[in-house]
Amino acid sequence: MKQYIALVLILITSFAEAQEKKWTLKECVDYAIENNISIQQSQLDTELIAIERKDALGNFLPTANANASHSWNIGLNINPITNAAETQTFQNTSVGFNVGIDIYNGLQNQNRLRRANLTKIAGQYQLKKMKDDVSLNVANAFLQILFNKENLKVQKEQLLNNQKQKERTQTLVDAGSVPRGDLMDMTATVATSQQLVINAENALLISKLSLAQLLLLEDFKNFDIVETDYALAESEVMIQSADAIYEKAKEERVELKIARANLEVAQKDIEISKGALQPSLRGFYSFSSRATNSDRFSVDNNGNIVARGPDAIFNQFSDNKGNAFGLQLNVPILNGFSVRNNIERSKIAFKRSQISVNQQEIDLKRNVYTAFTDANGALNAYEAAVIARDARQQSYKYAQERFDVGLLNAFDLNQAQTLFANSESEVIRTKYDYIFRVKVVEFYFGIPIAGR
Repeated sequence: MKQYIALVLILITSFAEAQEKKWTLKECVDYAIENNISIQQSQLDTELIAIERKDALGNFLPTANANASHSWNIGLNINPITNAAETQTFQNTSVGFNVGIDIYNGLQNQNRLRRANLTKIAGQYQLKKMKDDVSLNVANAFLQILFNKENLKVQKEQLLNNQKQKERTQTLVDAGSVPRGDLMDMTATVATSQQLVINAENALLISKLSLAQLLLLEDFKNFDIVETDYALAESEVMIQSADAIYEKAKEERVELKIARANLEVAQKDIEISKGALQPSLRGFYSFSSRATNSDRFSVDNNGNIVARGPDAIFNQFSDNKGNAFGLQLNVPILNGFSVRNNIERSKIAFKRSQISVNQQEIDLKRNVYTAFTDANGALNAYEAAVIARDARQQSYKYAQERFDVGLLNAFDLNQAQTLFANSESEVIRTKYDYIFRVKVVEFYFGIPIAGR
């Protein structure tokens, strides 16, 4: 009984912990990388590349095949043992074994192996790029939830202030200090504030849904994150110049590495295609033997044809053994221009890869400079939003004081309060926008999104 109760308590505790679990940014990124469908597909691509490399290694090994056949012969047939045409019914069994190995084929096997190694590297870069892209998307969704949480707090606080202001206005109306129209304005303000709270709650739920979908979680309603307060500390990367960040990005970012690896793969394709123009030399060895149940015919001393039964089957296999070995040389002379056309196609693919490398360098430079400029612009926007918020706060405080002494109506007070609330929301928005844009710049500099 005690064990049963302990088990129930453990299950209840585990369930409660599961319901109360809040995800950190690192946990979200790690979980997304492990479970994201696109990443899983990219991992399967790397497994296919590994198989292709095994194929390239297998080209260096000799080929070995065994064969066997059994046939029934009726009527006139060539006896495989006597090589004579005979009209009789017999069975024939043959076995064989052959081995072949490439001695020289224009270095195609060596180049295929080098190509497979390069393809493996490119696949690893592609997988890393996929993980980086998912990390960026998760970080953006994570920060969006934090913004919506902060914004919801602001809207709830404004609703509470408006409700208190409505109660105060009701008291002033009852005392005859302010007209009843001010109470109506405050009632409308409270209703608007309630609508803003609902909108903020919906935005928060949608942002949670977006991140939960990125993580492939079904229970998004109970999904929540740790409310980390990201301080706006100056990033060491932002002290760097855009040129320095770009030079670092050229070493760190995989987009350029992928393009360069594909360029090397295209170069190997040209060498493989050219190898088909050269002669190929192959060594071979084969073994064969056979046996049959047909009668044997011979001529005795008197000139009479004498028939006797077949020899024992294992004796036949031993007597009919045959071995062959040698070299096979193939020299390409005319093949319908297929080899040269393949070379031309490989050269065109190589030129495309060269263009791709140049384009990736251009795109990387543009992205780095854009990210750096956006981060600085986001910082300026945040600082301006803080100044505007402070000014709106003082303006609202002054309006509140004037309203309290009857020098300002409720409509103008509501306008000042709305502007102040909007300025607070703008501070939050610009804060998290700046945090994300700095993370993008750090990402190009080689710093992981989750700080790992």
